[in-house]
Amino acid sequence: MPTTLDIQSRATVLNGHVFGATGAYEKIAGTVRFAVDPKHPLHQRITDIDLAPRNAQGLVEFAGDFYVLKPVDMTKGNGRLLMDVANRGRKVALGMFNSTPRVPDPSTPEDFGNGFLMRQGYTVAWVGWQVDVPRRDGLMALDVPRVPGVTGWVRVRLRPNLPAEVLPLADRAHNPIQTMDLSDAEASITVREHGGAAAVVLPRPSWRFTDAGHIAVNGGFKPGAIYDVRYRSANPLLTGLSFLAVRDTAAFLRWGAAASANPCAGAIERAVLFGVSQSGRFLRQMLYLGLDQDEQGRMVFDAVLPHVAGGRRGEFNLRFGQPSLNSQDTVGNLPPFRDEELFAKLIARGAVPKIFATNTSAEYWRGDASLIHTDNAGTRDVEPADFVRTYLLAGTQHSPGAIPPPPADPNTAGRGAHRFNITDYAPLLRAALVNLDKWVSQGVAPPASRFPRLADHTAVEGESALAFFKKLPKVSVPDRIVRPAVLDFGPDIDRGIAVVPPKVGAQYQVYVSAIDADGNETGGIRLPDLDVPLATVTGWNPRHPEQGAPGDLMQMMGSTLPFARTRAEREQSGDPRLSIAERYASRAAYLDAVRAAAQKLVADRYLLAEDIEPIVERAGKRWDWIHALG
Repeated sequence: MPTTLDIQSRATVLNGHVFGATGAYEKIAGTVRFAVDPKHPLHQRITDIDLAPRNAQGLVEFAGDFYVLKPVDMTKGNGRLLMDVANRGRKVALGMFNSTPRVPDPSTPEDFGNGFLMRQGYTVAWVGWQVDVPRRDGLMALDVPRVPGVTGWVRVRLRPNLPAEVLPLADRAHNPIQTMDLSDAEASITVREHGGAAAVVLPRPSWRFTDAGHIAVNGGFKPGAIYDVRYRSANPLLTGLSFLAVRDTAAFLRWGAAASANPCAGAIERAVLFGVSQSGRFLRQMLYLGLDQDEQGRMVFDAVLPHVAGGRRGEFNLRFGQPSLNSQDTVGNLPPFRDEELFAKLIARGAVPKIFATNTSAEYWRGDASLIHTDNAGTRDVEPADFVRTYLLAGTQHSPGAIPPPPADPNTAGRGAHRFNITDYAPLLRAALVNLDKWVSQGVAPPASRFPRLADHTAVEGESALAFFKKLPKVSVPDRIVRPAVLDFGPDIDRGIAVVPPKVGAQYQVYVSAIDADGNETGGIRLPDLDVPLATVTGWNPRHPEQGAPGDLMQMMGSTLPFARTRAEREQSGDPRLSIAERYASRAAYLDAVRAAAQKLVADRYLLAEDIEPIVERAGKRWDWIHALG
């Protein structure tokens, strides 16, 4: 558990605004300080912990940013802790469950959205866990010791969306892993024009380290190209302590005494661990290592919800690890992928949390999500373990869509060939959280898993699905689908030490969902957006030519491909999909059909009754937006 919690601020939320029966909330921010025994058997799973500096008591110390939202009167809460593992230092739970913008310090009514988590009575907590997050813009980070005297090779991947003269030696805008020698003759860079191209070595005189944390190439970095930089570094951060920070913060809030400054003392009965994308992959790695158990042998989390993690883990317990990295040929793409192997340590100890694995179409098109429910050869389905539910949220992209979608802007990163996906899947996550809690607390089995299966032909190869879209007017499809491959990082990878770059073997056989006559996915949970459609919504979107490599898929983004509004429009364009006017007699008839589809999802328990009318209201906005398009 933490040694101390230093509270630096405490304030009532929204001047005491009442969230249903739970009442008022307060927010508390500060610093949590840890000291752990490196010799504990569980902690031996942390890479290089034996080499870490220790205090006078022989413990390893570290500290992280802390934040909690809790009922002012904890007796009015539901006794549940939702531990939200920050995504690259950002709080994400309110965005996903309350449908809010992501902000570092929620302070306005808009920051609390529909108030779902508060009305449910959750205590929501965060701790900084990522060791390379810069402390700016309210991002949450973890301070850990370095391992002195250790050197090794690092590989950093760079893929700019805009022209750049100089780039940091880091994934995105994180703190760089610094080179130990600016003039190292053995350091190297390779470049690929696109995801399917061969790597070309750049001559050493054509590039340089501008300082220990930045690099430049002659003529600048080309948008869309993929650069791999290999160089030596020293004194790595002890990245694996991240797992202990998350575990011990939750354990402290759950079992710590009031005398230890625990603001939730005696009020937390159960804990749910939640993570999105990068932090969802973090959850998979944490469970793989069995680090949801504390030093006293208690299972800290009763339930775990890794969202949009696909089949990946990450560099969360790696010497010179980059916790943010999400590339195809990295340590995060190593097996095991499926439940029985991934959670083997939990199964062996006989204490396993309930798990919901939720993914969008984007993780299937990325190439790894189907690996969690097929064998390695891709020849047969593998059903989830009895303590797991697996759901594809059909026809969705990595993040919930917005109406209207963000405008295309050639001066910003993240531009696609098509309008982004507008499907909002947040209502499915709200129902998932309710179902997960009932499973844990009441023993009520949740709805059955829904994902593409080979047995019923709802799982197909990506090229098969793309054949339909080649028939649609003004639709660009990707030139290639890059699949994950078997990777060999050397004999010490199980100890968290990688040989880079890895040896790359055969590609895995992977699948996406089959589609219906409109191009909408048939596998997974279908929202009314698909059952009562105005458009084809996908989990893929090609890169825009102005951002380079236009034949490659964009990371994480999907497409909205509206139907023609009338039969005349459809026939003029040659669109094989029925027009909106041919499907629905009126806007009112369309909304009635949406309401009926939503009610069916409520009956099947994939949706909450409170979300029916908001879904109908959103459908009206969808109708108006599509009819207003030129």
